[in-house]
Amino acid sequence: MKEIRELYNKRGEKMNQSNLRPPTINLTPKEYKEITQRISPKPKVLKNVIMAFLVGGLICSFGQILINFYMNYTGLSKIAAQMAGTASLILLGALLTGLGVYDKIVKIGGAGGIVPVTGFANSMVSPALEYKREGYVFGVGGKLFTVAGPILVYGIVTSIIVGISYSIINWF
Repeated sequence: MKEIRELYNKRGEKMNQSNLRPPTINLTPKEYKEITQRISPKPKVLKNVIMAFLVGGLICSFGQILINFYMNYTGLSKIAAQMAGTASLILLGALLTGLGVYDKIVKIGGAGGIVPVTGFANSMVSPALEYKREGYVFGVGGKLFTVAGPILVYGIVTSIIVGISYSIINWF
């Protein structure tokens, strides 16, 4: 305690002597663990799993509706419709993130909102929006890939490894 008082006095700040008291907690690590387990809120695993399933299922079902729409009403082939559906979901995820709606969806659905491609769009747009005050180059451009960058790098590296492995296996 004396060292703390001296530190504050050296900095020119005065401490109220009446607020100082020696620590009174003498717990073993085991006792501390028991207390924190008792006080910590219990996770609602079943509710979280159900909500993730519902939100993720709704997003994927909407994606399938988009694919069917593109195939039936625009005349796109199945592969082109799948690409257009994915692009539409990315656009929708980015738009909802910009409007502040997607964060509420993720709060309700947890992993069900993060895992689909809309979650990837959210991870790209969120940092860009957060740093837009720093300008378009250093703010938006510099922070755009902070969350999604590692995902892209590992995805690209993994696809290269799989492609080389596939080529080697088919060569023999």
